[in-house]
Amino acid sequence: MKINTLALPLTAPETDSWLAVLTEAAAADLPGIPGPSEVEIRGRLRVPTVRGEARLWAAPDGEGVASAILFSDETNRHAAFVDVLTVRPQARRRGVGTALWERVREELRADGRTSVAAMLDLDGPGQAFAESLGFENVLPMAWYTRELPAGAAPEPPPATSGYEFLIWRGPVPAAWAQAAADAHTAMEDAPSGDMDQRIEPWTPERLHIVQQVIVDRGGEITTVAAVTAAGEVAAYTELVLPDPAGPRALQYDTVVLPRHRGRGLGRAVKLHMAAEAARRYPALRQIATTVADENTPMRTVNASLGYHHERGTGYFQLKL
Repeated sequence: MKINTLALPLTAPETDSWLAVLTEAAAADLPGIPGPSEVEIRGRLRVPTVRGEARLWAAPDGEGVASAILFSDETNRHAAFVDVLTVRPQARRRGVGTALWERVREELRADGRTSVAAMLDLDGPGQAFAESLGFENVLPMAWYTRELPAGAAPEPPPATSGYEFLIWRGPVPAAWAQAAADAHTAMEDAPSGDMDQRIEPWTPERLHIVQQVIVDRGGEITTVAAVTAAGEVAAYTELVLPDPAGPRALQYDTVVLPRHRGRGLGRAVKLHMAAEAARRYPALRQIATTVADENTPMRTVNASLGYHHERGTGYFQLKL
């Protein structure tokens, strides 16, 4: 089977075909869960990642698509991430996925990559296919969701002595960029299992670029930060709407710096965020997030806020 390499920007027919594959696969594999919207998919194809080189492939007749990120930072130049490898439901079990994978693997090896990873839902076709290739789940996780009923008043955020809560829409303001980058670095102690990929150092410049990509793709990002009088970001959480008109938002990082833990700041920034989201996005009905199984403190915080287990997922990895 001839697998075609696609070049960004995609043509209109290529984009439409990519959208159709992902939409049909999401409806078949995750019924009842909002799939990626047209705004989100088109935005990702229009504005590539800044983490490295994005490569895209397509099977004939629009039967399947694949994309991979070849990381460009020195720490992770040995690694790659398969962002998409999806086959239309009616084209499965015909060797399309295998042909796509063989092309991806060939190009990764030719580029000198020795490790590749992917995020996969458990108990679905992706996990079975990946494990047949030798991928292993090195960081078990799960999706958790919190419902935001229409018209319901959010729980009032608590007052927390010694901290002010700030809300930033879009990239973090320049005046707080260094403190926010320092707080992002605190994610390095989050559970990472046996992941071969390493966290890049956070700088104000990198933080701005990463957050601006979300906006450029048509999405919105909001950060709630608990800050001190000394100008330190003690805790923060990020909410991303890939489609601002959509019903589902993604809770990105929630971090509390070690010296500020034990004061309820993780719960507090999430409460402030939920209240802000309910006010700002009337169509929003659900906040979703992933948490590593071994991250008991964050799972406990989420449970106290009404998050419920949606489905298992994992960070799967393979040595090439």
